[in-house]
Amino acid sequence: MTQTDEFGEELVDFVRRVAELKAARSVSGGDLPTVLDAAIFELDHVADQLWPWYERLSAGGRPRTGSADRQEQHLLRAVFQRFPLPVALVDREAVVRRLNFAATSFTGVRAGYATGRPLTALLAHADRAAFRSQTAAVARGEGDRSLTVHLQQQPSAPVHTTLAAVRPSGEPHPTVLVVLQPGDPRAPGTPPAIATSAPPVPDLTETTRHAALMDLLDEMTTALLTVPRGDRDAVVRRAAQVLHGRFADWVIVDMGSARMSRTTVLAPSAEEAAALAERDPALSPLVTEATRTGSPSLQVRPEDPDAFGRTAQGAPVLVQANVTSLLCVPLRVGGAVQGALTLFRCGARLSFSMAEAKAMDTVSRHMALAMTNARDQYT
Repeated sequence: MTQTDEFGEELVDFVRRVAELKAARSVSGGDLPTVLDAAIFELDHVADQLWPWYERLSAGGRPRTGSADRQEQHLLRAVFQRFPLPVALVDREAVVRRLNFAATSFTGVRAGYATGRPLTALLAHADRAAFRSQTAAVARGEGDRSLTVHLQQQPSAPVHTTLAAVRPSGEPHPTVLVVLQPGDPRAPGTPPAIATSAPPVPDLTETTRHAALMDLLDEMTTALLTVPRGDRDAVVRRAAQVLHGRFADWVIVDMGSARMSRTTVLAPSAEEAAALAERDPALSPLVTEATRTGSPSLQVRPEDPDAFGRTAQGAPVLVQANVTSLLCVPLRVGGAVQGALTLFRCGARLSFSMAEAKAMDTVSRHMALAMTNARDQYT
C-alpha cells in the first residue's frame, strides 16, 4: 500500500470519527468532558500528523512479512487464550479480531459472536467515540493509551481499559491489544483471577426467564380474549399494558399501511412517552423496514444510534433512552402488514433473548387475530 493510500485511509477514518463525535453531543452533561477530550485529541491529530503527512507524502517503509515459527505462534495463541485478564485484539476501527476466555466471561458475549463486530457495541454510547478515537491513535503508532469506559449492560461499574499496539506477522496494519480491568473487583462477571468470591452456584436465570415468559403469554392471551370484539384501540392498549414494565421499559405501537400513525407509547415516564408519541413513525428506519419487509428485528446493543430516529431536540432516541436491546415486530392484519410493535429494554436490564423474540412474534399474530374483525381505521 502506498503512502497516498494510507493517508486516504487515515483521512476517511478521521471524518468518520468526527461524525461520531457530532452525534455524541446529545449525551448527558456529566459525560461531555470525555467527548470534549476526544474532540481535542482529534484536532491535535490533524495538526501534528495529518497535515505534515499531507505536506510530506513521501514513500514509507513497508511492513516486514517474515514468517514466524509455528510453534511460537501456537504458544503465543495459548498464552493469549489462557491469560487471566480479559483481553481482546481489535483492528484500527475497534472491530474485534479475537477475545480470550476471560473476556467472554467478563462481557457475557461469546467469542464467535463478537468476532467481526465492533467492540464499542459493548460500551455505553457516551464512551464509544472516545474509545474509537484512542484505538485509532494506538493503531497509528502514537503510543499506548488507557481510559475508563462503562459496559452497556453494567453502566454503573467503571472498566479500566489499556490499549497497546502489536504487529502480528503477515498483517499489513498494527493490531490493538485491549486489556479490560473492572474498577470494582466484586463486579458481576469479573474473572476468577480478579475476583475473590464464593464458589459459583448453579445458574437458574434461563429457567426463571422461561417461567416468566410463560406467565406473560398466559396474561396476554387472557387480556386479548377479554377485549371487546372488534375494538382495535382496546386490543393495542391492553396488549401494550401487559408488556410494559414487566417485559419492556418502552412499548411503542405504530399502525397504518399507506401512512403510519403512532397510536400507543408507554415509557418509564409520562413526559418521555408524550415526547416520543409526537414523532412521525416514518422517521424511524427500524419501523419502516419492519413494515416494508414484514420481518422482525432483534438488536442487542444497537450499533446505529439513529435506528429509531431522533427526538424533537435532535438527540438519537436510542441514546436518549439508553436502550441496550430492542425488538421490532410487524403486525399483520388480514394477511398484510398494518403496523409494528417495538419494545425497548434500557440500562442494566437483561437483553431480549431469541426465545423472547419468538414469543413476541406469536403475540403479534394473536394481536392481529384480535383486530381482524375490527373496522379498518388506519388505512
